[in-house]
Parts: sequence; structure tokens; C-alpha cells
Amino acid sequence: MKKIVFDTDFLIDSIKFRINIFEEIKRICDFNYELNIIDKTLDEIKNKSRLKLISELLKANNVNIIKTLGNDKVDDLIVKLVDKDYIVATQDQGLKRRLKNKGVLIITIRQKNYLALL
Repeated sequence: MKKIVFDTDFLIDSIKFRINIFEEIKRICDFNYELNIIDKTLDEIKNKSRLKLISELLKANNVNIIKTLGNDKVDDLIVKLVDKDYIVATQDQGLKRRLKNKGVLIITIRQKNYLALL
């Protein structure tokens, strides 16, 4: 089973562009998967205006929270955590580059309209 991890920018952009990421993930992932978010990502979202909506969507779709230790940046935590059993949903170009170097699959928003698995 693959584990999908959401990054902060991905969640914020999906709300901004009104993309139903949960339906889109079902469309592009024809395999078993589990949805996850890092606890520090939730901390980053607390500073954003759409916190309540994002929190409700995550809860309604049974997204697991991965507890982390330390004060590393979210991108660094994601890179340390993931391996080939993970897929990271992100819009961050620097993070995408780091993940590709590790051979990790990426989900990204295309044309502000749909998701693509890279």
C-alpha cells in the first residue's frame, strides 16, 4: 500500500483552485493508498486563512497525522520520512527536485484544474 503525504502548499492551492483532491486522487491512483499529513504541516496551516476548511476536509477524509520530532522544516521532514512506498502531493519546486532524486512519486496540480501523478 502506498502512503500519500500532503504538503502545505498543495493543500492551500487545492482550496484556492477549488479542486476536490480526494476525488482526483481516486481518479489517478488505481492502487491501494493511505492519506497522511505531517503534524508540522498542520502547524504551518494554522497561520493560513483557510485552516478551518482544510482541517474539516482532512478529518472528513480520514487523513492520518504523522507525528514528528524536532524542529526541522516541513520539507526536510518529508524528505527524511519518505521512501519508495510514499507519494508526496506538493507544488513546491525545490521539494519536487529533492523527491525525484530519491525516486519518490509526486502528485501535483496541473493547469489549476486537476491532479497529475509524476
